[in-house]
Amino acid sequence: MSWQQRIDLRLRERRAADALRSRQPVVQGAGRWLTVGERRFCNFSSNDYLGLSQHPAVVRAWQQGAECYGVGSGGSGHVSGYTVAHQALENELAEWLGYPRALLFISGFSANQAAIAALTDKEDRVVADKLSHASLLEAASNSPAQLRRFAHNDVVQMRTLLAKPIDGQQLVVTEGIFSMDGDSAPLGDIAQAAREAKAWLMVDDAHGIGVVGEQGRGSCHLHGIKPEILIVTFGKGFGVSGAAVLCSETVADYLLQFARHLIYSTAMPPAQAMALSAALGVIRSNEGEQRRATLAALIARFRHGAAQLPMTLADSESAIQPLIVGDNTRALHLAERLRQQGCWVTAIRPPTVPPGTARLRLTLTAAHQAEDIDRLLEALYGGE
Repeated sequence: MSWQQRIDLRLRERRAADALRSRQPVVQGAGRWLTVGERRFCNFSSNDYLGLSQHPAVVRAWQQGAECYGVGSGGSGHVSGYTVAHQALENELAEWLGYPRALLFISGFSANQAAIAALTDKEDRVVADKLSHASLLEAASNSPAQLRRFAHNDVVQMRTLLAKPIDGQQLVVTEGIFSMDGDSAPLGDIAQAAREAKAWLMVDDAHGIGVVGEQGRGSCHLHGIKPEILIVTFGKGFGVSGAAVLCSETVADYLLQFARHLIYSTAMPPAQAMALSAALGVIRSNEGEQRRATLAALIARFRHGAAQLPMTLADSESAIQPLIVGDNTRALHLAERLRQQGCWVTAIRPPTVPPGTARLRLTLTAAHQAEDIDRLLEALYGGE
């Protein structure tokens, strides 16, 4: 089979299964409102959980950073791309989350790939929740270590895998809040099991940081644990993009030497680091608490109103509120019906989620208002 034949075949298979992905160019908006073409929609597909992508202080900080530093870093942080703006943000994150060090990465995907690739050897084992993000599972699969997956949030099975003899070290990998189901990991039990097995724990808290816990410190702080490796990303609660690895002094020094994603990638623009510092300031402030309270009230309003829907509402108290539809075609049909009613909703289908669990991945933000939730509920009931 030629290259072109292989590509054509796989695209035909995706189309036949109603699983073909596509993109829509957005004219304006990442918060409450989204403009596509000439139509404006109420946006229920944004991960901007606190509405900070539009926050005046965050926008102003980026503008000031661009005026000071320009729009790019100009190189890897190991060459000339690491500025005092990056250093200040790393120090602020480390102090906030109670770690000796923080290292900035250009994306959460990059941070996960870098940490797992740099830390593991062929004698090691990565024990990961089977619903962990693709960046985590791909990194573990491509690493020299062996990958073993446990059933979602199944600490008993995780313990069984950890108990199997091994010559090297073990790294337990999970998320704080899972991106497609919106549920939380039992981090206390997982941390205890990892500790008893003398394994290290790595938690990706992309969907918890800024949103849950005291001052928005995230899932690990909420559960009273401190993993050896904590990944926080900035494209959700912070409303920007990028990521950081929180760790010990020695692990940070090690990653600076061996994390190829860090060494060989252009550093994030200094202006972005300044915007992230401004976002962190909001997250830690009384305004941040108010935004988290607003989001919690909207989540409760939606779940109460959606209780009688003829679809499975996932067991989630987070900003991610999936409605499990099952069939790909039906999920696409419902998403289109909602868009006709002015609600921008995305149908998530395999392979992003397991076969037979196609869903509407609804996300709520602090930028929404009660009337938006009611409008969404009316459209959902009318769509069925």
